[in-house]
Amino acid sequence: MLTAIIVAAGSSQRMGFDKLFALLGDQPVIAHTLAAFDRAECVDEIVLVGRDDRLAVLQELINRTELSKVRHVISGGDQRQDSVRAGLNALSPEARYVAVHDAARPLITSEQIGRVFGHCQTHGAAALAEPITDTLKRADQECFVCGGVDRAGLYAMQTPQIFSRNLLVEAYAAVTARKLSITDEVSAIELLGAKVLLVPNDEFNLKITYPRDLLLAQACLTRRSLP
Repeated sequence: MLTAIIVAAGSSQRMGFDKLFALLGDQPVIAHTLAAFDRAECVDEIVLVGRDDRLAVLQELINRTELSKVRHVISGGDQRQDSVRAGLNALSPEARYVAVHDAARPLITSEQIGRVFGHCQTHGAAALAEPITDTLKRADQECFVCGGVDRAGLYAMQTPQIFSRNLLVEAYAAVTARKLSITDEVSAIELLGAKVLLVPNDEFNLKITYPRDLLLAQACLTRRSLP
């Protein structure tokens, strides 16, 4: 059984407004994200983790769109890892695998979710990632270039990141015990010395962070709808 934890408790500070309710077409960002996981055959249930002040609105959205797999809408924490931990606490006893996905990545497809899950079943841990193609430079505190970074073997991490339940729970216990701050679940798994398979992605799966990202996401959705 695969449970998806959708993390939607961010503050959207860089956007300046609640990006999850910005419209893409006739639906808010988060509706596109939830719909992809609701359609995915491999996903059995969804745990949506949001901000306290948005829980009622999120529940209303779910009722209106008739998403069938959302089992819980719960409150998150100040940090992303706090929200994921809350999601882990809400898992059903039957859940054997856990997917964690950023609600602000509305371009994810059911096919991509299934592909990552297939690799997770084989390896115990898998994550979607995009190979780095840009030239990378280091800069000093005054933003002057001070060196280069070899991009060979470098990937930009994306979500979903999918793990066996026991592995992810153990990894988060290690994060808590060491009082560490992490920005994704792969970082937690690394603490255990376990291996994570990266699943290269060449499709758009951007995270909505700035207003310009909404334009790019809308263009991508429009392209997908063309015959």
